[in-house]
Amino acid sequence: MTYPVLSCTAIDARNPRALAEFYSALLGLHCRPGDEPPPPPAADDTDWIVLLDAEDRRVLAVQGKPDLRPSTWPSEEIPMQLHMDFRVPDAAELEVQRRRAEDLGATLLMDRSTDPHEPLHVMGDPEGHPFCLLVG
Repeated sequence: MTYPVLSCTAIDARNPRALAEFYSALLGLHCRPGDEPPPPPAADDTDWIVLLDAEDRRVLAVQGKPDLRPSTWPSEEIPMQLHMDFRVPDAAELEVQRRRAEDLGATLLMDRSTDPHEPLHVMGDPEGHPFCLLVG
């Protein structure tokens, strides 16, 4: 039997370029050839950006959605709908990566860094999508 293979995860954004730049910086990714920002003074109206890893494998795509309503998690008024988990090796690196994410524009939504079974931080990216940084 054969199975489909996940190509990448797509995430909606009001400002796809800004969110692509956030995840590029956070995860060490780069734009697929042709998805880079246009040279100035050209307007950037890109509404689909694919991010690749160091081996040029698709990891994440960012899709323009101008009317996106950000998640209100932990309130369920507007649920998170999707979240991603990113592993780090230990508690010290968890704090380093939390600070990096915040410096890049993320917001701390929940601090469970002292959880003895699974230390983690729930973060909100610049568009409001929750994601987790966790030791694992």
